[in-house]
Amino acid sequence: MPRQGARSRVHLAAWHRVRAVAGYTVGIAAGVIAWQLVGEHSEQQIFVPLTDTLHRLGELISDGTLGGALANSFATYGVGMFIALVVGAFGGLLLARSELIRTAFEPYLTGLYAAPMVALIPFLLAFLGFGFWPKSIVVALFAFFPVLLNTQRGAQSIAPELLDVARLYHTREKDLWIHVIAPYTLPFFMTGVRQALARGLVGMIAADIFLSANGLGGLLITASQFFDTAEMLATVLVITAAGIALMAIGNLIERRFARWKVDQ
Repeated sequence: MPRQGARSRVHLAAWHRVRAVAGYTVGIAAGVIAWQLVGEHSEQQIFVPLTDTLHRLGELISDGTLGGALANSFATYGVGMFIALVVGAFGGLLLARSELIRTAFEPYLTGLYAAPMVALIPFLLAFLGFGFWPKSIVVALFAFFPVLLNTQRGAQSIAPELLDVARLYHTREKDLWIHVIAPYTLPFFMTGVRQALARGLVGMIAADIFLSANGLGGLLITASQFFDTAEMLATVLVITAAGIALMAIGNLIERRFARWKVDQ
């Protein structure tokens, strides 16, 4: 009987996987057909079929335009994300552990978080100008707050009993951070990373568009100026695929490091 129960659970799990794959397949097929049909019955300046979009995407790949744009955009994305992760994690721990720092800076952080990030780009342009580093800072601003807030939440939710036991054994502050606070906060930090990956992508495109007409955002601007709908849709398709890939990576990271938190 136990063996039969285990076998039935395996079959049930396999059936759920088959249904999920079938659902994804049907959804993608429906989207492809709808895109093609709508494009065939639309003006070229408004919308184009999927086949034309893929053909234009192939041209962008073959002439190296897409590769250069991807390298340009994701260079700023990588640097901006690194800044956001380091500063966000350290800042979240400081806010959680120091009431003085939290009281002094939390109102400013709340105000910045409530403000639309795109509205801050002109100020960065005025102070820092164009170039690589201003774009990286824009990406960091978009990705910073999920890391900061989730890290702070994790550090503040540490059970007091753990801290009391550590203090009972005269644990130094440095060791307390390394052996208690950091391991307990890690799952919350990884949740912030997952959220920051997608927000950073939005910041990357916004930085390309507002600060310098290059990268993927530059392709969008150029295509819109010349009414090249196929190129514009091809670029949007690449950005969407990048977003899906980043979200998948974020989910894997969160499930790896925050398994107990995800299953709740």
